[in-house]
Amino acid sequence: MRLWRVSPVGALSDLLAYWRQPTPYRWQIVGVSIALTFTLMVLFIPESQRAEPRRPDVTYISTFAPDRTDEEIMASNLENQERQDRLRAEAEARAERKKAAYRALGRASGFDVDAMQERIDREAAAEEAARAERAARERARAEQQQALATSDD
Repeated sequence: MRLWRVSPVGALSDLLAYWRQPTPYRWQIVGVSIALTFTLMVLFIPESQRAEPRRPDVTYISTFAPDRTDEEIMASNLENQERQDRLRAEAEARAERKKAAYRALGRASGFDVDAMQERIDREAAAEEAARAERAARERARAEQQQALATSDD
């Protein structure tokens, strides 16, 4: 017998053809096969593989002093918020300078950049309106589900 002539597709089609033949003990044979396979797996899998894994040792690293006061926490939060605001403003200024450079390039190339900006603004407004509409629908659905949940109680 030559094994390179064996095809998985052919084997599967043979199995399906055999399975479709009416046999009175089909489901009993399947049940015994599954039980036997499960029993063999339980017997041959080593105990070490069936054990629960050890819980990991977690070490928490904190960059803050554990004895900080509420005032120090609030001052730190305000400082971080000011830093974030400054970084956001710098990023917006960079983006605006980049847009201005592209507008100048577009005008020099003969494009109508004002019309392009209007179209971009209209598309952004339409997207924002669609986003707001979806959010309103989600809020209404959540309120309706909450009302149904409270009425069931």
